[in-house]
Amino acid sequence: MPLPVEDRQRLLAFVRLLVKWNAAYNLTAVRDPQEMVTRHLLDSLVLLPYLQGPRVLDIGTGPGLPGIPLAVARPDCAFTLLDANAKKTRFVTQAVGELGLKNVVVVQDRVENYRPEQKFDTLVARAFSSIADMLNHAQHLCAPGGRFLAMKGVYPEGELAAIPADFAVHEVVELKVPGLDAARHLAIITLRS
Repeated sequence: MPLPVEDRQRLLAFVRLLVKWNAAYNLTAVRDPQEMVTRHLLDSLVLLPYLQGPRVLDIGTGPGLPGIPLAVARPDCAFTLLDANAKKTRFVTQAVGELGLKNVVVVQDRVENYRPEQKFDTLVARAFSSIADMLNHAQHLCAPGGRFLAMKGVYPEGELAAIPADFAVHEVVELKVPGLDAARHLAIITLRS
């Protein structure tokens, strides 16, 4: 992925922070830094073509994934990284500060309770429960014309069949993550008008 040198350095600095904090706080099951590049950085960055801005919400960001890699690559968008886990939001806040990301706000809250002043153009979830639960809990956060990006492993046929009637599946894209020999799919979902 063609990113400026400064952005690539920031992404590698993020991996170093993740390795350091992971030893004490168990933020991710992935321990090997090289595997983090593939499973965390590249797995997040494959979403770049599907973002629409300017406001992006990362639902259940965990250790900042996919939000931090996307924010590094898209400084023109404003990212909100949301998670209910205080330990994880402390790490994400530290990482955002150390990486100098001016386009990121970290929020500790449950998605169903979160009430920002402005809604979001893109709502992304990488490891957040079922698609139906995500849509039900986050529907109030979607701006008119906005969309949900649900990252999944294998094709989520059962989850797609359970989507509430207020939503439409725009497209399901098979994602190709460099160096990753595992299925990845992206469900792009919109509110029906």
